[in-house]
Amino acid sequence: MTATALARAERRDRIAGFARRGGAPIVLVLVLIVGTGAFGNRFLAAGNLGNIALDSSYLVLIAIGMTFVIISGGIDLSVGSVFALAGVLAAYGARWGSLAAVALPLVVCGLIGLVNGLLVGKARMAPFIVTLATLLLARGLAFAASQEGNTIYLIPADLALTRIGQAKLLGVGMPVVVALVVFAVGLVVLARTRFGQSVYAIGGSPEGAELMGLPVARVKVTVYVLSALLAALAGILVAAQTSSGLPTIGEGRELEAIAAVVIGGTLLSGGAGGLVGTLAGALLLKVIQNVINQVGTLDAYFQQLVSGVFLLVVVLIQTRLSRRRTGKGSPP
Repeated sequence: MTATALARAERRDRIAGFARRGGAPIVLVLVLIVGTGAFGNRFLAAGNLGNIALDSSYLVLIAIGMTFVIISGGIDLSVGSVFALAGVLAAYGARWGSLAAVALPLVVCGLIGLVNGLLVGKARMAPFIVTLATLLLARGLAFAASQEGNTIYLIPADLALTRIGQAKLLGVGMPVVVALVVFAVGLVVLARTRFGQSVYAIGGSPEGAELMGLPVARVKVTVYVLSALLAALAGILVAAQTSSGLPTIGEGRELEAIAAVVIGGTLLSGGAGGLVGTLAGALLLKVIQNVINQVGTLDAYFQQLVSGVFLLVVVLIQTRLSRRRTGKGSPP
């Protein structure tokens, strides 16, 4: 390969990397501009922006865990059901106080994540099948705990958990603050620790990671436990904010989290991605949904239609950029 061809390939790689990492933030800014121009003060109202941030915070927490899983080369379909189960268990445990309301869902959901991790990491079963099974398991447990959805457990307003969930810090809802703190910690873990580098290495090449002596199985178990715990944390915060636990919430949330991660530039094939893009992807999905809601005349399913088309376009672009980077399908 000539020097000119090498320079051209390097330039292509830089452009592909920028498009993958910076695409979601750029589109987010454009959608914000469109929303501001179309709806003005109604879109920029503090209450509306606060609702976007609050709704995004739960998705961001789930998507952070999903980012670790997908970068490692896996997938976690159980997070939506774990999210619902955690909310029900938090409300159920609130009868014994705030500590039980937090500990009970974290322990139960953490065990579900451990099952996912052991079956994927140790038994080497397909992540799609394993987490599909635990999706059904967690949703079934949520309905069983609420007596088939007939009982809605309420969290007392004077409980510490409720006060924290509904509190605001500098005008920002506490779930948003928690999501930002977890995001900051996740950034450091993924970029600055040996564990984070192992996640990337395993997603890029599991066989190569094993040859390097990395604890592949242990890392996979850890990322699935982390994913379940963050989904549980989101469920606890929802229960605290709404003072109740519902077994029906979170349906489709796993797909929304995967969409946020992929739109943010993380490759479904694993080994590449980051949390900044995930944050932008989650915000982008919620801002698009809010803009559609502002129109008022469009049905709710239109949000799913737009999100689905957008995700499909992103995956197609990622596939094309990956083929160019590897040289597949490109002219000699």
